[in-house]
Amino acid sequence: MTIGQDAKSLTPYPKVRRMRFRFGQPEPMTHHFVQDDIPLTHLIALLSGAFPPGEESFIRSVRKFSGEITDPVLKKRVAGFIGQEAVHGQQHRALNEQLIAMGFPIVRVFTFEPGALRERALITVENLVPRQVHLAVTALAEHYTATLANRVLGNPDIQAIPGDPEVWNLLNWHAFEELEHKSVAFDVYRATGGSEAVRIVLMAGTYALTIPVVSLGVAASILGDPHSWRPFKVLRQSIRLYRGPIVRGLMKEIRPYMRPGFHPDDIDTTALLEHWRRELFGADGELLDRVN
Repeated sequence: MTIGQDAKSLTPYPKVRRMRFRFGQPEPMTHHFVQDDIPLTHLIALLSGAFPPGEESFIRSVRKFSGEITDPVLKKRVAGFIGQEAVHGQQHRALNEQLIAMGFPIVRVFTFEPGALRERALITVENLVPRQVHLAVTALAEHYTATLANRVLGNPDIQAIPGDPEVWNLLNWHAFEELEHKSVAFDVYRATGGSEAVRIVLMAGTYALTIPVVSLGVAASILGDPHSWRPFKVLRQSIRLYRGPIVRGLMKEIRPYMRPGFHPDDIDTTALLEHWRRELFGADGELLDRVN
């Protein structure tokens, strides 16, 4: 069977946009750059810190199958996926440099140069597991990012949260492109004979750990930042975050992935993508001047 010929994806080819965001210009970023919200600021810092090494791992997982992809449609989609993920990592590194300078130690944990010990250790772990498992992890992670992206771009209450404008520009662009390539890793996994049982079991384990692990990560980030040692404010804002539009109901939206026969394009984001394509990159698009 030609890999990719059964791909169900309805999304267009992911387009690689060479972006350059200008963090801290012309005004410096405030320390708690999301509406003076300590937990939400640290959640975004934690995610931004984790994105570059995570996306590089996703790229490696797909490249393990590059020699077997002969279908031109899937080959072009994979090239777009790799290009987009590479630029995401580059731009999040630029934000992470700002966050490290501002005193976010959790971001430094995820920040290392190519060839550094931590990167070599990560690659060693990747190579110890079967390559289909590595790809299955990428596919489930892409479902998380696509679900969060759908929520961020589709919920006016989230868009209305005041914060640093350039950070929001980055997040909206990243979310938009996550929806553009949401099914690429999944289609490679399915086309190369990836097991439904393995896919579902891996998601079930990840699903159970998501809230505890992310909560611990945010708590560690806050504890490592003296500017955030305001326990009553943190508690009040944390309750609001869990009850608010970003977190409330998110795990329910993740759950369909564990249904046998699920495909990312079962969740139709075509209209949302078209709306944000005009908003960000149309004739008067908000991010036209960020494209190199």
